[in-house]
Amino acid sequence: MVICAGRSSRQVAAISEKLADRLKQELRISVRMEGKETGDWVLIDAGDVIVHVFRPEVREFYQLEKMWLPAGSTLAAKA
Repeated sequence: MVICAGRSSRQVAAISEKLADRLKQELRISVRMEGKETGDWVLIDAGDVIVHVFRPEVREFYQLEKMWLPAGSTLAAKA
């Protein structure tokens, strides 16, 4: 799983579209995308790899990274 963020809805959609195009052109991987219409959170399913592209506020709200922390741990504060 890959988690990343764009600065705006437009950038999230552009990152997602470019990634999907490159996967198709260079690796011949057909992907499925969800959420590109709103650009808040786009999920790209490339089979063995799932990519989440968020706007910063949405990424902070869902905090998917917490799913892999040991029980009782917290994420370090951002600088």
